[in-house]
Amino acid sequence: MFRNEILSRRAVLAGLAGVPFLLAPARLPAAGALPKMVVFKDPSCGCCADWVDHVRAAGFPADVIESAEMNAHKLRLRVPPALASCHTAEVDGYVVEGHVPAEAIVRLLAERPTAVGLAVPGMPVGSPGMEVAGMAPDAYDVVLFGPGGESRFARYRGTERLSG
Repeated sequence: MFRNEILSRRAVLAGLAGVPFLLAPARLPAAGALPKMVVFKDPSCGCCADWVDHVRAAGFPADVIESAEMNAHKLRLRVPPALASCHTAEVDGYVVEGHVPAEAIVRLLAERPTAVGLAVPGMPVGSPGMEVAGMAPDAYDVVLFGPGGESRFARYRGTERLSG
């Protein structure tokens, strides 16, 4: 009888261990579940390295290729000049230009719209990799771009999604 009580207690504890996962808000997939990203960045850019840390922390495996020829990569990957930023990435058939939050990339990969990719033009303060101590983050758009033109995919302030 003692042995059955232990097994029952273990079964209950094992069952309860899964409850927080059922009640927790949706999170990004675990490491290994996301496709590899290839990031092109200028060798001297520190904010690009910080953005790579951001996407890796979200579970994206990322290879970094340092290049002084960033404009050639942007041209090859069809990034419109008006949407250009400091680094360019490729992931699962899409282009990611600039300081796009990992959450938006995960959504892009889940929804699979007909597009070239996502961009955050310029370098908004507070976007992933552009955090500045003592400065409030800017609100900025994540732009979906491709053959159909450009449209707002989401709006963020720092890494907090405001809409989209």
